Amino acid sequence: MDAVVPLRRIADLPAPPGLPLMGNAHQIHLPEFHQNLEGWQSRFGDFYRVRVWGREFVVVADPQVVTEALRDRPGTFQRTDRMTSIAEELHFGGLFASNGDKWRRQRTMVMAAFDPGHVKRYFPALAQVAQRLAKRFARAGALGEPVPVQQDLMRFTVDVIAGLAFGADIDTLGNEQDPIQQHMDQIFPMVARRLLAPVPYWRWFKLPRDRRLDAHLQALDAAVAGFIAAARERLQADPALRASPSNLIEAMLAAREQPGNALTDQDVAANVVTMLLAGEDTTANTLSWMLWLLCRDAGALRRAGEEVRAALGDERVPTCYEQMEHLPFVEACAHETMRLKPVAPLLPQQAARDTVLAGVAIPKGTMCIFLMRPGATDARYFEAPESFRPERWLGAEAGPGKRVAMPFGAGPRICPGRYLALLEIKVAMATVLGSFELEAVESATPEATREHLAFTMAPTPLRMRLRPRD
Repeated sequence: MDAVVPLRRIADLPAPPGLPLMGNAHQIHLPEFHQNLEGWQSRFGDFYRVRVWGREFVVVADPQVVTEALRDRPGTFQRTDRMTSIAEELHFGGLFASNGDKWRRQRTMVMAAFDPGHVKRYFPALAQVAQRLAKRFARAGALGEPVPVQQDLMRFTVDVIAGLAFGADIDTLGNEQDPIQQHMDQIFPMVARRLLAPVPYWRWFKLPRDRRLDAHLQALDAAVAGFIAAARERLQADPALRASPSNLIEAMLAAREQPGNALTDQDVAANVVTMLLAGEDTTANTLSWMLWLLCRDAGALRRAGEEVRAALGDERVPTCYEQMEHLPFVEACAHETMRLKPVAPLLPQQAARDTVLAGVAIPKGTMCIFLMRPGATDARYFEAPESFRPERWLGAEAGPGKRVAMPFGAGPRICPGRYLALLEIKVAMATVLGSFELEAVESATPEATREHLAFTMAPTPLRMRLRPRD
C-alpha cells in the first residue's frame, strides 16, 4: 500500500520576510504589485504566502493547479468578500463580482446578451465606430501629431460598447469632453486602491478623492438609467425585439422578463456598468500592448498589414463581418499579446469551502492569488517564451498553449465578453493597418514604457506616429 503523504499547511509554505503588523506591505508598490508577486515566485516557487497588513494570501503560479481551481468556480473558489463588497459600492456588482445563487441567476442573462449571433448582428454599428477612429487618426497624421494611444483606443471601445450594448451613439471619439468617459476613468484606480487598503476607511469617513468618486458614480448611474429606460421603451414599442434584440441591453431586459426570472433592474444596471468598465479598459489596453509589440517586430507587422489589406480589398476600414474571418494572423497577434502582456495578470479568489491544492490544505475563507503569467511564459510550455511569436497560435501548435495561457480565465466563470473583445481587437487593428503605415509606438514620457497595474495591467502612456497609406 502506498504511503499517505501528509498535507502541507499554509504555515509550511515559504514566504518573503516581513515586518510586524505590516507584513510585506512595505515591499509592495501598487502599480507593480503583479511584478512584486512574480518576482517572489521566481524565488519561492509556485506556492508561497504573503501577508499584507493583517491579511494573509496564498499565491499560486502553477498553471495546472490554477486551471483546476478556476474550473471549480464558483463552487470551491469565488470572488473575495472585499472584491464583492467594493464592486457593489462602486455599482458594478453584477455577474463579475457576484457569487453563489446571485451569480447563477445573472449568468444566463449575461451569456445570452453576449451570444456570438447577437454580436455578429451588431457589426454595422462597430464598423461605424471604426470609421470614426480612422478619421480621428487621419487628422492627427495630417497634422504630424502623435496619437495618444490609450486615450483614443478607450474612446473607441466605449463607443463600441455603447453602440453594440445599449443602442446609444455617444461618440466619445468626436467629443473629447464626453462625461461618461470622464466618470469611468475614476473607478478602476479606486478599486485597486481599496482592495489593498489596510481597512475600509471610506465606510466611516471620506477623503476628497472618495467624495469626487461618489459624484462620478452618481452621474454614471444617471446615464445608465437612461440607457435602460430607452431600451425598455423600444421593447414596448416593438415587441418583436424581445425575440430578436438589436443590442445587448435589450437582450438582457428580454431575458429578465422570462417567467420565473428573479432578476431586478438593479441587476441589469450593475451589468451595464460592468460592460462599460470592462469593455473599455481591458480591450483598449490589449490593443495598446499589441501595437507596441508589433512596432518592435517588423516581420510580424508586415505580415499583419498584408493580411489586413488582402481581407479589406479596395477598402481601408472594415465594412462587413466576413472580412474579419480572414484575419487569422491578426488574431494570433492578439493571443500572443495577451500571453506576454495579460491585462489581468493576477486573479484574487477566496476559498468557498475547505479544499486541497497540490497537497496544500486550503481552509474555507483562505484568500488566494492566482498568477496568470508565469505559466504562459514558461519554457516548459512555450519555446522562446519571452519572444513575441504570433505564429505559435496558428494551426495545431496553438493547442497546448491554450491550456496554459488563459487571458479570459477558465471554467464556468470564463469572461462572457471574450468573443466581442476579439472582434473589437480585429476591427481596430484592421482599421489601423488598413488605413495607415505604422511608424512608431513609443513612450509618451522620457521614461521607458513600463507595466502599470490599476486593477488591470496597462502600459504607461504611449504615443503612436502613423501616416496615411498611399
